[in-house]
Amino acid sequence: MTLLCVPLVARTVEEMVADAAAAAAAGGDLVEIRLDFIQGFRPREHLPLLLRGCPLPALVTYRPSWEGGQYEGDDTTRFEALRLAMELGVDYVDIELKVADKFMSFISGNKPEKCKLIVSSHNYEYTPSCEDLANLVARIQAVGADIVKVATTAKDIVDVSRMFQVMVHCQVPMIGLVMSEKGLMSRVLAPKFGGYLTFGILNAAKTSASGQPTVEELLNIYHIRHIGPDTKVLGLIANPVKQSKSPILHNKCLQSVGYNAVYLPLLGDNLATFLKTYSSPDFSGFSCSLPFKVDAVTCCDEHDPVAKSIGAINTIIRRPDGKLVGYNTDYIGAISAIEDGIGGPGSKDAAISPLAGRLIVVVGAGGAGKAIAYGAKEKGARVVVANRTYEKAVSLASAIGGQALRLADLETFRPEEGMILANATSLGMYPNTDGTPISKKALSFYDMVFDAVYAPKVTRLLREAEDCGVKVVSGVEMFIRQAIGQFEHFTGGIEAPESLMREIAAKYT
Repeated sequence: MTLLCVPLVARTVEEMVADAAAAAAAGGDLVEIRLDFIQGFRPREHLPLLLRGCPLPALVTYRPSWEGGQYEGDDTTRFEALRLAMELGVDYVDIELKVADKFMSFISGNKPEKCKLIVSSHNYEYTPSCEDLANLVARIQAVGADIVKVATTAKDIVDVSRMFQVMVHCQVPMIGLVMSEKGLMSRVLAPKFGGYLTFGILNAAKTSASGQPTVEELLNIYHIRHIGPDTKVLGLIANPVKQSKSPILHNKCLQSVGYNAVYLPLLGDNLATFLKTYSSPDFSGFSCSLPFKVDAVTCCDEHDPVAKSIGAINTIIRRPDGKLVGYNTDYIGAISAIEDGIGGPGSKDAAISPLAGRLIVVVGAGGAGKAIAYGAKEKGARVVVANRTYEKAVSLASAIGGQALRLADLETFRPEEGMILANATSLGMYPNTDGTPISKKALSFYDMVFDAVYAPKVTRLLREAEDCGVKVVSGVEMFIRQAIGQFEHFTGGIEAPESLMREIAAKYT
């Protein structure tokens, strides 16, 4: 079982002892005591206090500045502290590969049997090739490591795949982690690829390396105790992705039905490269969000007819034969939410949809905009597309037989009463919550405003529309409804737990 290690980075011994107790209460398996973080550290005085007051097995690290740590002194003083930790019965000691031979000579091979020696290498610039990583692992093994530790940095999410390849072939226990937000997958999937341990922090203020999730996230969102070699990998490919609530929603729902999968936030740069790199059948399904919904069409081998007509995909399923099939659940999610907001519920029959005959202004010509414009047209609405890049508005409007507008034209556009506005851009999305596609004054032209943005739940657009007395529909409704469709695709037809989804959305959005 992959161990969950909590790094302790407090500045005082007293705070570190308190954090060790908090780590045990949170569900950690062991703690990493970072001696280099303690101000005025005195080994013979402080180490006994730290180890005596520790309720969990301990890993002691005294990281020098040249390897990304806080310690600025000489190696001999550092080695003496680590040797003392061994004598006091610590479970693990971490030493850097660069000085491992020197440390082994210093302790003259007198390492207590109970203590495991972790020999580590950190690359804060990039992730080397598979060949170079394998050679590095061999060098670490050769110096007498009980456990190999390699930490690199992800410039692109595909870099993590190289660490996974090396981990599964390593003949000794290995800790393989890739730092930065793009490397998060390496930390969550450590149990799937045989990692000896992974790190989870107590909170965002107590991090020891970039990209570390919290203990609470690892245990209660990603459910890492249940991740194993057969666990399917799902996720949201987007850029940015940090603000998404999809991992919380999908993981809790997957757990509720007992489906063996984990859903990850995947910060990507190129969708085609990502899908080509993570081509194993275990990487079985993905949500696509900005900016990849249109790119996804060319990445898929087959398309659901609706998705093909829209020209945008928000769900990709990898079949057992390796073929990628694209779907669009944004279409149903957004249109049904708008229909209900108008005073539906609507019907699959466009003739009796509350959208039939209405004029809807869709702001945005990307993936979400295409889904809403296509769906509204299918329901019998008259569609106007407004976009910052006018040529894209023209292209989408032509495809559905609608009208194109420049974004600036919305300030005076009022051909009739009773219009509906649907924002399908990221304007107003966290963290840029001040954004809005239209002035407050112009919002008074509309009877209803829908915003596809769901984080925050009440955007500036919706808040200002309500101030004008306009009916509003939050993107949370679209979020839930499109997620229901995705969940059923991901699980091969298991009915989505809608009531649980709504409960989660209410709590986290």
